[in-house]
Amino acid sequence: MVTPSRTVRIRRLVLDVLKPHQPRIDVLASAIAELPGVVSVNIFRTETDSSTEGINVTIEGDNLVFDEIQETLRDYGSSIHSVDEAVAGEKIIEPVQLPDEEK
Repeated sequence: MVTPSRTVRIRRLVLDVLKPHQPRIDVLASAIAELPGVVSVNIFRTETDSSTEGINVTIEGDNLVFDEIQETLRDYGSSIHSVDEAVAGEKIIEPVQLPDEEK
């Protein structure tokens, strides 16, 4: 297995996250946006139950550091369920939807 190079930059991460009702998602987005290398953060709620919320977190930047993002989420009582998208390299490549995947 090849070890990722420190010179290859992560540009986008899409995370499936479970968080308590507090803090609000705007507070969490602001905390993530303060991290070095982060340019923008988008969070939307995917589900809610009596004590937690499922959220989708999209983070874009010039050089995202996964460990710092994960630590910030943990500091706010949240946990990453999965990494649903990761983009690395010189530019962001948008996903291509094939004809048979159209809805």
